[in-house]
Amino acid sequence: MNTRNSTNFAELIGDLNAGVFAQQIERALSDTALGVVTCGRKGKVVITLDLKRIGESNQVAVTHKLNYVKPTMRGRATEEYATETPMHVGPRGALSLFPHEQASLFDNTKDNA
Repeated sequence: MNTRNSTNFAELIGDLNAGVFAQQIERALSDTALGVVTCGRKGKVVITLDLKRIGESNQVAVTHKLNYVKPTMRGRATEEYATETPMHVGPRGALSLFPHEQASLFDNTKDNA
């Protein structure tokens, strides 16, 4: 969990869509780079993050989109992915998969009698 006062970008990307988004970015970068050196033309990788509040909570829905264009010998190939992951907003806006502070589920201080 992120304990800093700002969003840990590497951790955030790893949390989006349970790590699948990070794998998609890695593949897009590799495929595009290979197309660029093989074909000698420019490629492009675009990552878009849109945030929308979830109800009245301290959570946001992060819509993460990946678009990339890789050059091929006879033109170009494009791919697009879009998914959404709910994230908690902590102190100073820090985004994380889990709440900054979470009450214990096994608190024994209550009298159960």
